[in-house]
Amino acid sequence: MKLLLINHYAGSPKHGMEYRPFYLAREWVKAGHQVLILGASYSHVRTTQPDPGMARMSGVNYHFYETPEYQGNGMGRVKNIWSFCRQVWKDADILAREFEPDVVIASSTYPMDVWVARRIARLAKAKLVYEVHDLWPLSPIELSGMSPRHPFAMLCQKAENDAYRDADVVVSMLPKVHGHMAEHGLDLNKLHIVPNGITLDEWSEHGEPLDAAVQAHLVALRAAGRTVVGYAGSMGEPNALDVLLDAAKLVKDRPMSFVLVGGGHLREKLEARVRDEGLTNVAMFPPIPKAQIPSLLKGFDIAYIGWQRTPIYRFGIAPNKLMDYMMAKRPVLHSVEAGNDPVAEAGAGLTVAPQDAKAVADGLLRLAAVPAAEREAMGERGRAFVLANHTYPVLAQRFIDAVS
Repeated sequence: MKLLLINHYAGSPKHGMEYRPFYLAREWVKAGHQVLILGASYSHVRTTQPDPGMARMSGVNYHFYETPEYQGNGMGRVKNIWSFCRQVWKDADILAREFEPDVVIASSTYPMDVWVARRIARLAKAKLVYEVHDLWPLSPIELSGMSPRHPFAMLCQKAENDAYRDADVVVSMLPKVHGHMAEHGLDLNKLHIVPNGITLDEWSEHGEPLDAAVQAHLVALRAAGRTVVGYAGSMGEPNALDVLLDAAKLVKDRPMSFVLVGGGHLREKLEARVRDEGLTNVAMFPPIPKAQIPSLLKGFDIAYIGWQRTPIYRFGIAPNKLMDYMMAKRPVLHSVEAGNDPVAEAGAGLTVAPQDAKAVADGLLRLAAVPAAEREAMGERGRAFVLANHTYPVLAQRFIDAVS
């Protein structure tokens, strides 16, 4: 089978997020399928931007279209989206004729790429698949306060409705979307749930050595007898890291330290808070290569993941970093209210209310007081849960079964 996967933000272990396209494609290639990923040369979620043009990584072929850089979520990002979609649209006939896909997958977070994918699929007489990461425009409306009548929201809504009408298959990472999609015209017989996951080859016993500065800090905390609360990932509004800093302030007199590793558009604001508010129990470090994540997580006593309190999560959550935390056998403090809760399902930690600094602080203190053997058992349960449900060989086959 030939699969053409359109994901504006497609990354790789070399470039950074998004990783899912690479890991799925690599498994498909191993299974004998041919895959071509179309992505943009610039994405705000990558740590390293690829050169425009063709690339090949671990047997996976990419074509990165040259797109303009941007900051934030304003017109610069809209121009970047437009540039990517316009170029792929222009190449539709070439892609259909020369690659001859059997399946065309639209998977760019925003839904407008479904129009481009539909054009290619019709020219190639291929199946059209719409893969849902987040529900747009509902996510920017509920998370960022965008008006449903904003032109961008209306454009997204038209694209989402068209996707549900025209796609042969809809794959969702979110598990509780059935009602929403049915309301917008989807025949639920087309819907398949394929969540996020992990790749086993990045979870060797040792992993790549950790950045020296981060390692030295973790060693010093351990020597001082501190309980280390860690966060690894993006630093944006959805991650509720302001709440974690508020919690850090509440426990500043306890032997507990916080280590935040990652990048994102709120990073500077968070650093300013740490500095201006004298949060000496908080240390922040820049992003590290994905191969170092297992070594980093090994240095955490408790791993934190938080969310905003928003109705959008009634449709479920599928966070990559949570899979990493659980795979690393870390007990998790999960600050969320959602349609699903992998931490509770797995018995891998403790769940508390979102956007509630006192609840987070109390939860961290409760976990820190749990005997080490029980925290270790939480970690083992988390890893077992991921191995059973969230490895990419399993997920890639579920995807192929859905589109076959």
